[in-house]
Amino acid sequence: MLDLDALNFAKGEGLVTVVAQDAESGAVLMVAHADREALQRTLDTGEMHYRSRTRGLWHKGATSGNTQQVVALLSDCDGDAVLARVRSAGPACHTGARSCFGTPALSADVLGALDATIEARAAESTPEPTTEKPSYTRRLLDDRNLRLKKVGEEAAELITACADGDQSRAVEECADLLYHALVALRAVGGTMADVRGVLSSRVGAPRR
Repeated sequence: MLDLDALNFAKGEGLVTVVAQDAESGAVLMVAHADREALQRTLDTGEMHYRSRTRGLWHKGATSGNTQQVVALLSDCDGDAVLARVRSAGPACHTGARSCFGTPALSADVLGALDATIEARAAESTPEPTTEKPSYTRRLLDDRNLRLKKVGEEAAELITACADGDQSRAVEECADLLYHALVALRAVGGTMADVRGVLSSRVGAPRR
């Protein structure tokens, strides 16, 4: 995953900069430092460890429970910084915020964040009809005909808005269509990451 021997620890007096990024949404969560020992612990455990000049070696979430599961570790071209793509069990910031950089950082990939929310709804058990009303997303996931009907309706409304030249309404309808399309995709086992993969494979492809 990461070649520690290729990193330039000397440049940072034994440390490299680590940027923690949400693996699903692409949001930047926090920036910290790590030495060889911290990164080796990270590789061994699959959870992020850092090195602070004041608190020493520390395991993210060891006391708060807000651990960061490693998805990928990537070094930059100079070997003095590491991008850590993680799945965070809770807030990354000591203030309780999800990102140390505030709300703007969380909108870095709003479609990824939306897909993560849909994934969370899909993981929820269907509530008993007599005790709790399911979320709209859960209703769509549980009802094939309803979700496919909504995809068709939103597509038709987007077409109408575009035909009318109504930019504002077209933007709203496009957002609605993307949401319903992601729910329908999730219902058959697909994710936004799969869509990104397809789009990435088409970059630079010959024109049709």
